[in-house]
Amino acid sequence: MKITLLTGKTFELQQALGEDIKVTISPRAKRLTLRIDSGNHQAILTIPPRCSKQTALDFVERHRGWIAKNLQNLPETVLFQNGESISVLGKTYQIRHLPEQHSGTRICEDYLEVCGQKEFLHRRIKDFLKKLAGEKFKELSQAKAAEIGCRVNRVCIKDTRSRWGSCSTKNNINYNWRIILAPPEVIDYLIAHEVSHLLHPDHSRNFWNCVRSLCPHCAQGRLWLRRHGKELFKYS
Repeated sequence: MKITLLTGKTFELQQALGEDIKVTISPRAKRLTLRIDSGNHQAILTIPPRCSKQTALDFVERHRGWIAKNLQNLPETVLFQNGESISVLGKTYQIRHLPEQHSGTRICEDYLEVCGQKEFLHRRIKDFLKKLAGEKFKELSQAKAAEIGCRVNRVCIKDTRSRWGSCSTKNNINYNWRIILAPPEVIDYLIAHEVSHLLHPDHSRNFWNCVRSLCPHCAQGRLWLRRHGKELFKYS
């Protein structure tokens, strides 16, 4: 995994920081920041446009321990397996592989039944979950948007590696498909969060008041994402 510097100005900085770090320059950034991209097992360093190479290097060196610890704690990537139990929209289902049948993937009582060859089991479950997330998240987003007098234009399900959701100025909302595996209060919080951006394209006090009005238990959902969200990225 190579480092990418979006402006391409400082190739030497790319070389110096090592493979575990991706560098981005943000015109809106006022200070250096670090975060962990759970999906790509990589640290993301964001720097202001006028940040010097040495300042960036010194900042990273001071946080090498933090980077190493957080990368080490990331879960290994796994595939969905026959017999595994997973949470879908807050309910637990056991994966049941039916190799001799050819009726696709479906929920049947307490089972998520997957037909076809074993080598396609993971992909078929992922495709099923993405489709289900698209249907349910659109329905839930439209309902919450109506509560605040807004309208959702489109809901898309993405395979993003570092974001749970986003809301555009065109009232389009994107969600990470993996959030369908989270507890229901987490799903409710995330939808409330993105829908609130229809009114408030920032994280101001008014924005958080809106989130709380749509999801009274938002603190619980937000805390779960902080503590356990990275565990969802074990699914590729």
